Amino acid sequence: MRLILYSKPGCHLCEGLQEKLEQVKNLSFELEVRDITTREDWFLAYQYEVPVICLSNHPGAEDAEGEGIEERLPRPSPRASVQQLGQMLSKYFSN
Repeated sequence: MRLILYSKPGCHLCEGLQEKLEQVKNLSFELEVRDITTREDWFLAYQYEVPVICLSNHPGAEDAEGEGIEERLPRPSPRASVQQLGQMLSKYFSN
């Protein structure tokens, strides 16, 4: 499984969520952090919504543009603990 975190430089919510995701130990996933300022399509899609977490659970599956298929997950509360974040993610990993 791969988690994708869309973020932008200087975003304290993004940085906090990334730190917590890196501390989740009860799930096995690869974390990919994408800077939305590096691609116009990411910036237009997420400029007012970062941090955004997506689950890429279809290895090798691609959409019409050749992009991997991603499932957008609900944004966790900035106050959520690492344990709560892990519990939330486990719901999506089991599907």
